[in-house]
Formats: sequence, C-alpha cells, structure tokens
Amino acid sequence: MTSLERGLAILSEIGASGDATVEEISTRLGIPPSTAYRYFKTLRAAGFLQDDGGRYRPGSALLELTGRHHVQFHLAEVGTAVLKSVVDAVGETAVMIIRVGTQAMCLRRAEPDKSLKYTFAINEMLPLHAGAGQRILLAWAPPDVVRQVLDRPLPRFTENTPTAEQVLAGLPQIRAAGRVVSRGELDPGAVSVAVPVFCRGEVVCSINVAGPESRCGSKTWINTVLKTVEEAARNLTESLESTISFQSTRELADEYANSN
Repeated sequence: MTSLERGLAILSEIGASGDATVEEISTRLGIPPSTAYRYFKTLRAAGFLQDDGGRYRPGSALLELTGRHHVQFHLAEVGTAVLKSVVDAVGETAVMIIRVGTQAMCLRRAEPDKSLKYTFAINEMLPLHAGAGQRILLAWAPPDVVRQVLDRPLPRFTENTPTAEQVLAGLPQIRAAGRVVSRGELDPGAVSVAVPVFCRGEVVCSINVAGPESRCGSKTWINTVLKTVEEAARNLTESLESTISFQSTRELADEYANSN
C-alpha cells in the first residue's frame, strides 16, 4: 500500500464511521500505531481531520471534498421551512436530526403554538439508540458505528428505552420499513414518528415528529404523519440531489483505485 493509499484508507474509515481513535484505525487497517499517528498529524494539519479529545472526525477539507459540507449547509438552510410545513400539516413539533459520530444532533426544529408540546434545542446532542429519529440514523450507520454505540452501556431514560439487544434486532426491520414509531423512549408519554432523508443513496438526516400520547397515540394520527413526513423527505431528497454533488469517502477512494 502506497502512502497515498494509506491516507485515503484512513479518510475512508473516518468518513464511514463518523469518528474513531488512532488506535482503532490502526487496528482496522493493519498499520503500526506510530505510522498511523504520523498520518493523522498530517491529515489534521491539512484540515482533513478534526481532533475531538482523541477521537477524530471529518474536518472541513474532507467535508468540502465529499460534498457533506454542502449537504449539511443545504439542510440547515431549507430545514426550518420544510419543518414548518410539516408542523402546519400535523400540528406537532418537527425536527431534523443528523448523525455526528456515535451521537445524533438536532439540526433544525419547528414547533406548534401549543402549551403542551415536545421541544428540542438546536445543536442538542441525542443518543442514537433511543427515539425514532435517532434510531433511523443508527439503522443506516456503518457497522462500526453500530458496534460502538451498542457495545457500551446504554442509558435508560424511561422504562420504554430499548436495550442493546432490542435495538440490534430492530435495525433490519427499520431499514426494510423505512420508518420508526417510538413511544416514550426518551420522555414518558411521548410519541415520535420518523423517516430517513436520502442523498445519492446515503441517509443524510431524519425528519421526526413528536407529540404527547394524548393527541398522537392513535393509528390514524400516526398514518397521517407518516404520509406527511414521507412526502417532505422525498421533496428534500429531490432538492438535495438536484443542487449538490455528493460522494462518500469510499467512493473517492474507489475512484483513485480504479484510475491506477
């Protein structure tokens, strides 16, 4: 493996998993830790990696190269309008959630003018194992991310918070159905409905609607919301794919390999 191929392999692993330590990448790629550290130092200095307390994430240069920076910018730019249209249709809180390494984050939100509602803070970090929008992201996350999330002790927020075994068993069903409905996994008495948003075959965010069981517990309400958020997700996918060039780090690495 040449130096360039090693560098691309490291970027590919970080891009796929979202975050990792030098030791984890060294083990996966069979590179001596001392050698891996030199690559990480160079890639961080060039802006391709970002050091977050010993865990490395894609830096601005890598996000720019793959188009992920543009995807997230576009989501942030149009997200509020998309979510407001959902709120107008269903009358409950709607949020756009993205994956950041082994966690989820609320990127944008819109809320109804009601005294009783569920709210999320912009940039609030959320667990990937609990809640409809978060578990959508986990279902399409790389295997390494799923393993990292489920191999450590999972906090239980309510009696309905799923265990690691329950989460793992449910991921294939989520991918097959393309939707998640959760009840009281993060907050007692809450009902959440979520669907994925794709760009070039990759899930870039989820759209999640949440409300109290007293208003949102019926099958009729859930089915109505699913139709609304699925239409919003399709429209957002079309908007993303018509305006943004997007490649995964693995696709970039494959392009290089195929050209040599």
